[in-house]
Amino acid sequence: MAEGLRDRKKRETRRRIADTAVALFVERGFDRVTIAEVAAAADVSVNTVYNYFDAKEDLVLPPHHGDRLAGIVRERERGESAAEAVLRRLREEAGRRDPSLGLTPGFAGFHAMMRAAPTLIARLDEIAVRMTASLADLLAAETGAASGDPLPALVAGQIGWLHAHVLSEVGKRTDAREDPGRTAAALLRLLDAIEDVLGPRVLDYARRP
Repeated sequence: MAEGLRDRKKRETRRRIADTAVALFVERGFDRVTIAEVAAAADVSVNTVYNYFDAKEDLVLPPHHGDRLAGIVRERERGESAAEAVLRRLREEAGRRDPSLGLTPGFAGFHAMMRAAPTLIARLDEIAVRMTASLADLLAAETGAASGDPLPALVAGQIGWLHAHVLSEVGKRTDAREDPGRTAAALLRLLDAIEDVLGPRVLDYARRP
């Protein structure tokens, strides 16, 4: 279905507010910028900002990020397992230097801003927990696991670990001011190593017929 004019304008307003906020946060620090200043810079009212974002942290790390892993697995290809789907997506993102992995020249400032804000670090931790929990729920439902079966949560935990490890590697290399191209190449090698470490019980789990 084609996007209507009203929906397009709402999407564009949301994006303008978020982009404006992030630019201010990177320039001055997350804790030193108020919502009123974001609203003024984006040429909207404070109420409009809160109509689109429930909290200041949502301007940087929206809650929907917590569904990332479950979303990848939900869309996996036929014959592909849950872990294979996530590995494939991460390889694709590394190969095209996707901004979602921070593989852009401007990510260093953004990353430094996040590391300096305790509330954003806490939000990252919340998102990581939510990612694993939502993936575990999906795996349990898709495999028909019995109540109390620990396997869906264990597999989700392994997949969550590999995703977090990749992001941590990006962060370390970003702090070292490494070129995004070199980081992307290093991530591809890292993903190969991670796949070798994961056992067949994880790699074969929840394979789509």
